[in-house]
Amino acid sequence: QVQLVESGGGLVQPGGSLRLSCAASGSIFSISDMAWYRQAPGKQRESVATITSGGSTNYAPSVKGRFTISRDNAKNTVYLQMNSLKPEDTAVYHCYASVRVGATRDDYWGQGTQVTVSS
Repeated sequence: QVQLVESGGGLVQPGGSLRLSCAASGSIFSISDMAWYRQAPGKQRESVATITSGGSTNYAPSVKGRFTISRDNAKNTVYLQMNSLKPEDTAVYHCYASVRVGATRDDYWGQGTQVTVSS
C-alpha cells in the first residue's frame, strides 16, 4: 500500500508565503507524475501544478509566477513553494502521485492540508 502525507499548511496573511510538502511511502517501485491540486469551499478541485519525474513543470495560470513545484526523487517527496499568497488561494491542498507498485500503476492522493490566506 502507498500513503501520501502532506504538511506545511496553515494561516498566513495576504502577501505571505508557505511551503507545502508531501511524502510518499510504502511499497513504491517508481513514481512518475506528481502534482498539487486544491479545492475551495463550493468549488471543484483544480490542478495547481504538476511535475514529471524528469522535472518538467506546468502551472495553473492563476498561480504562475507565484508558486513553484519541485520534487526530491530520492525522498519520494514533492514540494509547493507558495509566495505572494492571495485570499483566493484559500483552499484544501491535496498532493497526487502516479505510483508503480510491482507491475501496476495507480493514482494516489493525500488527505489534504488547509491553507487559509486572511488578514
